[in-house]
Amino acid sequence: MLVFFGVLFFIGLTLAVILDRLARRHAEIEVLKRIFSGFVPLPWILTIILFVNGKFDSPKNIEYIPATVRDTFYMKGIIRGSRRLVVGSWRSGRKLERIAVEADDYDRFRVGDSLEVAIEPGVAGIPWVYGVYRKGPAKP
Repeated sequence: MLVFFGVLFFIGLTLAVILDRLARRHAEIEVLKRIFSGFVPLPWILTIILFVNGKFDSPKNIEYIPATVRDTFYMKGIIRGSRRLVVGSWRSGRKLERIAVEADDYDRFRVGDSLEVAIEPGVAGIPWVYGVYRKGPAKP
């Protein structure tokens, strides 16, 4: 999702640079101005949709999907690193899912461990990972 937002940002930035260069040459810029003004509110609208998708969602529709940890991924960062568990995908057309987890979940699971991935459908229909749990009867 962040990559998509980044692409939108750089398309808007590129349009702004092109508009500036065309305006300095006194060229026709009306069409590009309208396209650019359509790109300005787009990231804000998508951000609001994502916020509503997660914020107003009720935890009643959680689906627990069994999975096995195939790999782990940790990328160090300046503030905090990105920790992910790589599991087999439950969606059609995909082989793997990379699930972002907190440090304690990352340390708790090893390659080959069985787990359950809690999936929330989301109000706007955008599914998101609610959590990862050990296989068994104990659920939050």
